[in-house]
Amino acid sequence: MPDENAAAPSSPWWLPDRHRDRRPALLARSRIMGAMRAWFADEGFIEADLPALQVSPGNETHLHGFSTAMIGNDGAAKPMYLHTSPEFAAKKLLTAGEERLVTFSHVYRNRERGPLHHPEFTMVEWYRARAPYARLFTDCAALLALAARAAGTERFAWRGSDCDPFAEIERLSVAEAFARFAGIDLLATIGADGDTDRDGLAGQMSGKGLRYGDDDSWSDLFSRVLVEKIEPRLGHGRATLLDAYPAPEAALARKSEEEPRVSERFELYVCGVELANGFGELTDAKEQRRRFEADMAEKARIYDETYPIDEDFLSALEHMPPASGIALGFDRLVMLATGARRIEDVLWAPVAG
Repeated sequence: MPDENAAAPSSPWWLPDRHRDRRPALLARSRIMGAMRAWFADEGFIEADLPALQVSPGNETHLHGFSTAMIGNDGAAKPMYLHTSPEFAAKKLLTAGEERLVTFSHVYRNRERGPLHHPEFTMVEWYRARAPYARLFTDCAALLALAARAAGTERFAWRGSDCDPFAEIERLSVAEAFARFAGIDLLATIGADGDTDRDGLAGQMSGKGLRYGDDDSWSDLFSRVLVEKIEPRLGHGRATLLDAYPAPEAALARKSEEEPRVSERFELYVCGVELANGFGELTDAKEQRRRFEADMAEKARIYDETYPIDEDFLSALEHMPPASGIALGFDRLVMLATGARRIEDVLWAPVAG
């Protein structure tokens, strides 16, 4: 079984012998991208080329952007950032009137490098205006099968696990997963108004032998259980769709109409790897501002830094139609389809480290 923490090869990627070893996966990458573009076109999507330079890289607590400065004609400098997702620009286009939108965007995330992470990577993000949340589930199933066919494989693989990309996707709620794999009643620690019971979750974790820090928040505890007990159990044999995330863990998603403690957010897992993150999109600008501000307060507490809020995005959100959207890590999809060990094995030119 490949070691997830194994060091990257020390020889440069551009050496002919090493490139020769990587080239089959790179050619599969090109075939998968071409097949996906054709699929989106057949579905009536418009592909948009969106700018990476933004006034805010995004406002999620644990995402870290790259900062720069834009120099005006007067010589004055304005702080700017490389986006961590094309979401803000894409949603502005939904407000402008686009109905089906897809973008293959390079995105940038600091403090992230490893077998599954790279500081610059490709995100495939698509939106369906006025489409139900569950429509994205069908999209995911179609694209997994498409990628397998384009790569010429019948199985996805990573770290000793394999998955049938043509099998029906398993759908599992986060609450069900916590109960099944960790023996924790997660919803008992969330109020109808979204308030969380940190001590209640900590108490359940103690009873299961799960360790945590005294200064860990409810969100920290949630993430610990998810990473240690849930994610490693997902996507083996067939893909898993982990659905109905707790409302406090879905800053950009609307709440479920049936259960206010959860939101219309899901993640797609294959071979234990998180592959995609989908939402029934939040369009309440006031609620979105409140969530951004809360996340930035938490970011300041943990990392002693914050990012500005894109006021233009919030203005556009007031007029945005109902929509469902999803972001898929394209490089990870290629990894799984080719059996590559590290994300850098499927990048044409990895960032110098």
